[in-house]
Amino acid sequence: MIAIDRVMDKLDSHLHRNDYAAAQRHLIYWLDEARMVRDSRAELFILNELMGLYRKTGKRDEAIDCAKKAFCFTENESAFGSIAAATTYINAATVYKAFSMPEESIILFDKACEIYERELPENDARLGGLYNNMALTLTDLSRFDEAEKTYKKAIRIVEGLPDREGEMAISYLNLANLIEKKKGLVDGDEQIRAYLDIAENLLDKHTRRDGYYAFVCEKCASVFGYYGRFLYEKTLRDRAREIYEREGRR
Repeated sequence: MIAIDRVMDKLDSHLHRNDYAAAQRHLIYWLDEARMVRDSRAELFILNELMGLYRKTGKRDEAIDCAKKAFCFTENESAFGSIAAATTYINAATVYKAFSMPEESIILFDKACEIYERELPENDARLGGLYNNMALTLTDLSRFDEAEKTYKKAIRIVEGLPDREGEMAISYLNLANLIEKKKGLVDGDEQIRAYLDIAENLLDKHTRRDGYYAFVCEKCASVFGYYGRFLYEKTLRDRAREIYEREGRR
């Protein structure tokens, strides 16, 4: 059987250095190994990781192909567990959302939501992640009121958990984007500025400055730049670069 912990440790080391090419080679190697030894659980796990990696690197066809292959495993929830199936639906939904397929995305988010809300405690961090990503798709579908409620559900969950400032900042920036789409830049200006202020404060408070934080800084930087906060955009990009350089020297 494949030692998933070892696969993840090495994957994390590649991602902390922002080395996506090495991460892809690593996952493809272990996907082949999982198939060779017929370790279906490991195969599903690695397909999920590949989905996320291909999404981040803009490889649409590869990401969707991994999603379709993963669906073969979710058909048998009794063998892999309903949570594993829901997690796969979320990852695939995020792929479809990223590549401008919101109608396909929301179907999968709805499936995942039904399972997570049935199986997980109300304050589980995984529910927060689901709601945040689901709200992005609802926004794309112009279901603005539903999206706003869903973002706020995500925030209520993660604000009580440690080291979650980055996730909360992303949610508030998503809310700023939602308000722009719903009301426009002029009518939504006050709300947008308020959400940006909250996100900036959360990012500055974040104490764990690791590879994940660097990724969050990069993700958030362009949003601040879009709304004219160019100095803070540069601050976030500088933070991310310093972390990646430090991780690369280890």
